[in-house]
Amino acid sequence: MRRVAITGIGVIAGPGRTACEFWNSLLEGRSAIGPLESVDCTQLRFQNGSEVRGYSHTPYFEDRRADFMDRFAQFAVIASREAVKDAGIEFTPELRDNSAIITGSCVGGQSTEDLGFVEVYKLGHNRVHPLTIPKTMANAGASHISMEFGITGPSFTISTACSSAAHAIGQAYWMVRSGVTDLALTGGSEAPFSFGILKAWEAMRVVSPDTCRPFSRDRHGMILGEGSAMLVLEPWEAAQARGARIHAELVGFGMSADASHITQPNPEGAARAMRGALRDASLEPQQIGYINAHGTATAANDPTETAAIRGVFGAHANKLAVSSTKAVHGHALGAAAALEAVAAILAVRDGVLPPTANYRMPDPECDLDVIPNHARSAQVEYALSNSFAFGGLNAVLAFRKA
Repeated sequence: MRRVAITGIGVIAGPGRTACEFWNSLLEGRSAIGPLESVDCTQLRFQNGSEVRGYSHTPYFEDRRADFMDRFAQFAVIASREAVKDAGIEFTPELRDNSAIITGSCVGGQSTEDLGFVEVYKLGHNRVHPLTIPKTMANAGASHISMEFGITGPSFTISTACSSAAHAIGQAYWMVRSGVTDLALTGGSEAPFSFGILKAWEAMRVVSPDTCRPFSRDRHGMILGEGSAMLVLEPWEAAQARGARIHAELVGFGMSADASHITQPNPEGAARAMRGALRDASLEPQQIGYINAHGTATAANDPTETAAIRGVFGAHANKLAVSSTKAVHGHALGAAAALEAVAAILAVRDGVLPPTANYRMPDPECDLDVIPNHARSAQVEYALSNSFAFGGLNAVLAFRKA
C-alpha cells in the first residue's frame, strides 16, 4: 500500500475564490452568509445563503464554452485549475492515462433544470435549451475537468447527498493508495441557488431564517452554500521525488449507513464511520487532535454528532477540539465535505484551528470544545473531517500533518 500525499488544493466558494482567501475567511470567522443576490427570495421564508457573490464566467471561460456548463460545473473546473497549478503537475500522455477524476455532487445542474421547468410549465414553451441534459447531469463537473486537462483515466461522480465529496475523496484515496491510479483530482462542486430547490428546502423546515450557529443553543437551522473544492492526491514517494510541496497526508477513510431513517441522523451510524476511518488509518482515538464536524446547526444533527463523538472518543472527547466551518461557508451539500476537508488539511498544515463562528450560547447537549468564534493555535498531528448525509450515509476522512 502506498502513502497518499495531498499536493494541490483549489477552492471557489462564498468566503473566497482561492484556497488562500477561503482559509483566511475561516480563520477570521468572517461569515459569507448574507442576502441572496442571484435568486428572488421574496416568496421564501428565508433570504440568506453563502454564494459566490458577483460571479461571472467571463474571467474563467469563453462564452461558447460557458454555454455548455452549468454554474456547478464551472466551479469544479475553476477549483481544479487552482489545485493542479498548486501541485505543479505537468501532464504527460502516460500520466493522463493513469490519472483519475472523482467528484461529488448532490443536485448537479439545478439552476439549468429549474430554468427548463420554468420554460415548460410556467411560460408554456414547447422546447427547452438543447444543452439542458448535458448541463444538468451530475457528472458534468468530472467530464469538463477531464476535457480541461486531457485526463483519460477513470472519471466518475458520486452522489450521496451531503457526504458526496467525502465519498469521492475517500474512493480516490483508496485508488491512489492501492496503485489503481497514479494521481487523482477529487473533491466536490455544487450550485443549489435556484428558486425551485430553495422552495424544496423551505418545505423541509430546516433552514435558518437568519444565520448558521453550529452547536449554539440558539441555533435555528442550516444555511445553504455553493462552491467547489478540489484536491490533487498522489503517491507520497512520487511527490517527494519531484520536490512537490505536501500539504498533508490522507491516511484513512471510513463509511457507514444508519439504516434507520431517511432524514433523522443516528449516532451509531456516525460513530461507525469515525471508527472505520480510525481503523483504516491504524490510529487510536487519543491520537486525534481536531475534528472538522459536520455541524449543520440543525436541532437534530448537532447533539447527535456530539453523542457520536463521545461514543467513539470517550474521555478523550474532553480534550478534542471540534469546530464547524459551515457558519462561514454554509452547507454546500455535495461540495460541503470537500470544503471541510480543505479546512482540516490546512489546520494540520498550519497549526491553526478554524473556529465555530456565530457561536453565542453553550448547549448542554453539545458539550464539546467547539473553538467558539476565534481561531486557535495548536499543533495537531491527526485530524478527522466528518460528513453525515440525509439517507443515513456517513463518510469520514483522516488526515496527518506532513
